[in-house]
Amino acid sequence: MSTSNSRQLCVIGAAQHTDRDAEAPEPLVSWAQRAREAAALAGSPDILTQIESLQVVYCQSWPYDDPVGRLASLIGADPAHRMYSGIGGTTPQELVNRTAEAMLRGDLDLALICSAEALATVRKAKKLGARLPWRYRQSSPFPWDPPHASEANHSVFQAWETFPLWDTARRARRGASLSDDAAEAADVMAAMTRVAAFNPHAWRPDILSAAAIGTVTDANRYVGWPYTKREVAVMDVDMSAALLLATRARADALGVPENERLYLSGWAYAEDPATVAERDDLSKSAAMAVTGRHALASAGLTLSDMTAFDLYSCFPSSVRLGCDALGLALDDERGTTITGGLPYAGGPASGYVTHAIASAHDRLAAEDGHVLITGVGMHLAKHVAAVWSSMPVGEPDLADPAALQATVEADQPRHHVLAGWSGAATVLAYTVAHGRDGSAEQGLVVLDTPDGRALARVKDAELLADAESRELVGQSVVVTTDGTCNEARW
Repeated sequence: MSTSNSRQLCVIGAAQHTDRDAEAPEPLVSWAQRAREAAALAGSPDILTQIESLQVVYCQSWPYDDPVGRLASLIGADPAHRMYSGIGGTTPQELVNRTAEAMLRGDLDLALICSAEALATVRKAKKLGARLPWRYRQSSPFPWDPPHASEANHSVFQAWETFPLWDTARRARRGASLSDDAAEAADVMAAMTRVAAFNPHAWRPDILSAAAIGTVTDANRYVGWPYTKREVAVMDVDMSAALLLATRARADALGVPENERLYLSGWAYAEDPATVAERDDLSKSAAMAVTGRHALASAGLTLSDMTAFDLYSCFPSSVRLGCDALGLALDDERGTTITGGLPYAGGPASGYVTHAIASAHDRLAAEDGHVLITGVGMHLAKHVAAVWSSMPVGEPDLADPAALQATVEADQPRHHVLAGWSGAATVLAYTVAHGRDGSAEQGLVVLDTPDGRALARVKDAELLADAESRELVGQSVVVTTDGTCNEARW
């Protein structure tokens, strides 16, 4: 796409806030508060009446009847373009990317993106049996795509049960011991806490040692083995953010100083198979590699040009596979987060990347450089990467999305997935789900069979203990089925 650099998107105002007392206002109020703060930071408190696009990240805390329309009325805006997003960790950056493309086409010059969750407040009210005095409620279907029959038959819905699969496959490929691999994960996450501790917006601003993160205790049980509670994104948070976006020309006209702008220099989006067992190599992500490589290329920059990174960190696997895909060392001195990560800075449902971008705006206002931000959606299926810069670096060289996806497909053949299976199979990846009391409840295994891929559950207590004591990847198992759910034994 050929266009003038004057139409390059930049963030001219970014605001974020965290309420830690579980008494947050309703999300609509938080959206409006952050929007006004972002406008004030841009030096134009009245600019909200001029926005041409208003977009809101899907809110799990409260189902509004008309979220975007309600917000528009509250801030005195009447934008022609209005968008209420779907779900997923890639969502905020995807909204930004589409806005950037619209700006490059000349379709708009000024936009606002907001996100807010008050899940901690909702949880507290539910626990107390209290009714929240929030407004404009209208229930609607949750915006997700139905899972493959294999996942539905085995109740595979929770991310904390699928993300460990990638790490067990990665551990086996690397030939690491269970203890060494767990120590590596704890080290990666402990480094994030040292960033969260200095983030004024972090939900858990505490420095934790690798031992405190990786050691199982009553307060730090396994969730989806081998992940402890302190390695898992904390979603029940009260956090909100807003990004005021403008073309470079509009920012010039508004008189926004260059050192208070954050430029979007390059971006890319691609997907891995949505069904867990469909992916050829469960130890890596072809889409992560493609999006990272092409985001850098579209900005005309390299990995060594980056001064910081914020890799999506809902679980250790998203960070480790992200580093593998980029060719970035897990202990790179530039770090893997600028916020402190989803388990510590906070993981407000689909809104986390809004906070990462706001943090990049603050960081690069103080120092020149480039930040690579990634997002991950669903069961490590959706991937976005973007390069943000303190200064313009030239016109973005955008790749055709279809061509990027074709590259992913060429790098990663898809496997046929069976809804049910009975007979011999080999374990490719696995995890063990633990209950709130810390006890192992059931295992989930991804299997290679003579007829394709399959999923199965493990229910025997002795087998669950065995699975957590040694490497199960490569183990031959026998699968029985009741016609719907498969069960594996060895």
